[in-house]
Amino acid sequence: MGNNFNANLNGENTSRKVKVTDFTFLYIVGKGGFGRVWKGELKNTRQIYAIKEMMKSRIINKKSVHSVLNERKLLSIIKHPFIVNMEYAWQDTNNLYLAMDYVSGGDLRYHLMRTEKFTEAQTKFFVACIVTGLEYIHLHGIIHRDIKPENLVLDSKGYIRITDFGIAKIISPGLEKESSGTPGYMAPEVMCKKMHGPGVDFFALGVIAYEFMMGYRPYWGRNRRELKDMVLSHQAQIKRKDIPEGWSLEAADFINKLLQRKPEERLGFNGPQEVKNHQWLRDCNWKDLFSKKLPAPFKPRKKEDNFDRWAQIDWNDDVDSKTFNSSLQDLFEGFAFDPRKVAVCEEITQQISPLR
Repeated sequence: MGNNFNANLNGENTSRKVKVTDFTFLYIVGKGGFGRVWKGELKNTRQIYAIKEMMKSRIINKKSVHSVLNERKLLSIIKHPFIVNMEYAWQDTNNLYLAMDYVSGGDLRYHLMRTEKFTEAQTKFFVACIVTGLEYIHLHGIIHRDIKPENLVLDSKGYIRITDFGIAKIISPGLEKESSGTPGYMAPEVMCKKMHGPGVDFFALGVIAYEFMMGYRPYWGRNRRELKDMVLSHQAQIKRKDIPEGWSLEAADFINKLLQRKPEERLGFNGPQEVKNHQWLRDCNWKDLFSKKLPAPFKPRKKEDNFDRWAQIDWNDDVDSKTFNSSLQDLFEGFAFDPRKVAVCEEITQQISPLR
């Protein structure tokens, strides 16, 4: 399985290419560091997608060519029901485009801002969904490195999907030189530029679960330096007296074990099954969860989209009218993606799912 995974990392199937005119761009639903996210429709099938439009000039100015191409490569070899999957990738003179699964429920930050906290049952369901997605990518040697509420989106049934693989990496020597991630969710070993692995995603999961329980994150600071000092000097822990009404001791224990600063002492150090076997999650029906047969305890509003936090943004400020320097086009060679290669990914998915 591992050999197939690596062999297809750079493989290209160029027998079919899509272009901008194959899609109808309906309206904007999000904004990223390099451009915008559209709700779009593939004209010949009427299938709806989330289309990331990224300006090449911005990507180069932010020295992020490697990051963007890395995300494209990783998305081309993974496909899973708990991940926002890529279906098409293409480019024109000025922009790169990724057509992704369209997930209409909004991200968890959007909903957390409106509810302030989630219940234990809701949090438990969210955590189980996230663990299911993390198990898949970790078994394929990938760590996400930016698990946070903004990168966890709800489908219409209330199930979580993981998105944004911009700083995800295949575990390999050299990771100790990097400290990528979002302050507040970043594991200590990443902050200190030490070699890191799947445990960084479980630490972030602990921060999220803590935030859902308590209504705030376990660590804070006015800047990255203050936050790092707090993480390194203080072990976050939910004490019995601090457990909110309606929450169990098992939930607090689960979160505390995920937040361990030393990776070898952290829940999940010995693999995702260790997380799934914790007492708090033992009653989860993983098979029915994977098949999305379980009723979700939290569902997004029954409207077409849950993205109205973007409504007040002036999108005209996001348009770059400059023509991209054609001499740099070679930097993005091979960006196009043919969906027929997904068949390989689906075969791999079936080999490890449904989860026990």
